[in-house]
Amino acid sequence: MIGVDGVAWFHEMVDSLLQWIEGLGYFGIVIGLMIEVIPSEIVLGYAGYLVHEGKISFLGAVIFGTIGAVAQQWILYAIGRYAGRPFFEKYGKFIKIKPKHLDIAERWFLRYGSGIVFTARFVPVMRQVISIPAGMARMSFMRFTVLTALASIPWSILFVYLGRSLGANWHNIDDKAAPYVQPAILIALALLIVYVLFKVMKRKGKSI
Repeated sequence: MIGVDGVAWFHEMVDSLLQWIEGLGYFGIVIGLMIEVIPSEIVLGYAGYLVHEGKISFLGAVIFGTIGAVAQQWILYAIGRYAGRPFFEKYGKFIKIKPKHLDIAERWFLRYGSGIVFTARFVPVMRQVISIPAGMARMSFMRFTVLTALASIPWSILFVYLGRSLGANWHNIDDKAAPYVQPAILIALALLIVYVLFKVMKRKGKSI
């Protein structure tokens, strides 16, 4: 367990990173999301707070938030494409990607095709991991980018909006986001089921 000193150190680190992001403005949002030392929800929520303070625009925060989210997935895609599964089996624990997550993502991608890159973005954990088999399968980079961007836009809008609405209380964004995130996950799962059924019916149609 993390002691009191460890918790204090972590909060100091987060505060320092957020001040660094504020200093860099829009590019700080992009870099903060790319490296994801702190969760994307916090980075986007803080971006919303900066909108509230009049330091950046809402549209700019959403655009650069989306760019940062896509760039992060480019990194996972590239590692999957050029280093493959062995890299994640060795170093995945440092970015909280477990072999079982890779197994699920690979099965989803191989069975349901590249469209799963969009629908899986709304499923916790899988929204990160699905980029790896996409890279391993050498999915079209342009198609990967478009699907990832389309899925990242609503996520960026939601958390920037909530951060702006909360203002100085943006730290409470997790509590504020819960009523929105849970229905979003349910809708995403429904979309995933519909997509899977569509792929299954299409496959059966071809076999007749």
